[in-house]
Amino acid sequence: MRHVDRVEIQPPAPTNGVPRSVWMRTTRRLSRWHRPYTAALLFLDFAAAALASWTAVSGFPQATAGFGTHADRDSAWFNVVAYVLLPLGWLILLWGNGAYDRRYLGLGTDEFKRVVRASVAVAATVSFIAFATKTDLSRLSVGFALIGALVYILVARYLARQVLHLIRRRAGQAGHRMVLVGTLPETLEVYTAVTRNPAAGLVPVAISLTEGFAAARGIETPVPVYAGRDVLAVVREVGADTIAVCGSASAEPGELRRLAWQLEGTGVDLVVAPQLTDIAGPRVHIRPIEGLPLLHVEEPTLSGVAWLVKNLMDRVVAAVGLIVLLPLFALIAIAIKISDPGPAFFRQPRVGYGGRTFRVWKFRTMYTDAEERLATLQDQNESDGLLFKIREDPRVFPFGRILRASSLDELPQLINVLRGEMSLVGPRPLPADDGDFLGDVRRRLLVRPGITGLWQVSGRSDLSWDEAVRLDLYYVDNWSLAYDLSILWRTIGVVVARKGAY
Repeated sequence: MRHVDRVEIQPPAPTNGVPRSVWMRTTRRLSRWHRPYTAALLFLDFAAAALASWTAVSGFPQATAGFGTHADRDSAWFNVVAYVLLPLGWLILLWGNGAYDRRYLGLGTDEFKRVVRASVAVAATVSFIAFATKTDLSRLSVGFALIGALVYILVARYLARQVLHLIRRRAGQAGHRMVLVGTLPETLEVYTAVTRNPAAGLVPVAISLTEGFAAARGIETPVPVYAGRDVLAVVREVGADTIAVCGSASAEPGELRRLAWQLEGTGVDLVVAPQLTDIAGPRVHIRPIEGLPLLHVEEPTLSGVAWLVKNLMDRVVAAVGLIVLLPLFALIAIAIKISDPGPAFFRQPRVGYGGRTFRVWKFRTMYTDAEERLATLQDQNESDGLLFKIREDPRVFPFGRILRASSLDELPQLINVLRGEMSLVGPRPLPADDGDFLGDVRRRLLVRPGITGLWQVSGRSDLSWDEAVRLDLYYVDNWSLAYDLSILWRTIGVVVARKGAY
């Protein structure tokens, strides 16, 4: 940690605000990790599309009968079309759909959405060309080639992303070095948010204060703080490639525009971190009115067709899961009985949707006298919220620790999902014996609690109470089906890694 000890006031560098031509620009962006990464993606996408063609031709010869005779399929023209032109077409349409745009690479689901969108464009293009040239193609063979290419490309990009995340976490490279601009509280809030996930590749290296110079003296900060300095001078001094304008600093009349003018031709990127930090992109729309860009924030979607699909998916998955996992349930129940005589299941009152109380199903992981021993352990509670947590809880029997570490103790909650008391994804269900929930916490009750959720894939028991509540509220306000599927996918990795489970 560093202390803010000295305030140095320097006049800002002059700028005439005249935009430079993009055709005459010779300075490249300082952040260069995306260039080799994009080159690697181009190679992987081309190889994936060519592999899909080879799979359709060699792996399923009966599906390629529509291409013509065996001699036709061995001809040079066929090989050029299948292994060169079609993969090139994939690259062109992927590029046209923004699948190589550095804004979407490395994090989030937008990259994969754009790949799927490109696959639809490829299918439409192939169909149009076949119709226009009256080419006799087998629909089955084309389906194998196109669907195979989509699957191979998605898998290749997922693996490439994992390699990128590994480089960012372990080597601290392939990221953006950021200078945060704003007041100290605003910049520290953004610092906490962007450093929460090292895989995002956002590395704040300095803070440039816009006001509150005197109040910042002596305060500990994670990165050096510069007060009254020209932002570009700070960027050059710390070797940054990105400026993040935080909170109220982005609302200064004309300042943001003049800063953008200053950065033209410097190779430095400019991003804005508004005060709407917990509002997701799909809910925010820019609506320009007479040259004034207004941010319109939509209401959370807590009803409608998507909500109905979510509830239907919950019931179907829960019913199938209970049937498939029945033998595993029996084995776990027997092991619990052997470990400690008593019931195999533990049912505890929790607060659910609309504040209604229900009993959550879990495999019992503690000795039968756990509730009686709770009072003697209250002073050892490691949680700062409504939940009681101890890493080495003496009330948990050995097999129970295995169940907790692997999250197998949560599987019986599929019963709650089937009964409509819980969802597959949602906020954590809180105990019902802690009285009424006040303030922001009550907003969690607008949706059904989940077996897994954003809190679970972000650290689980390692999180503070305030952080867990923030994540739960973020989920409530920004829920979507795609977000649910993303959380379910991330849950697999968290369970395998046993992160925050105790």
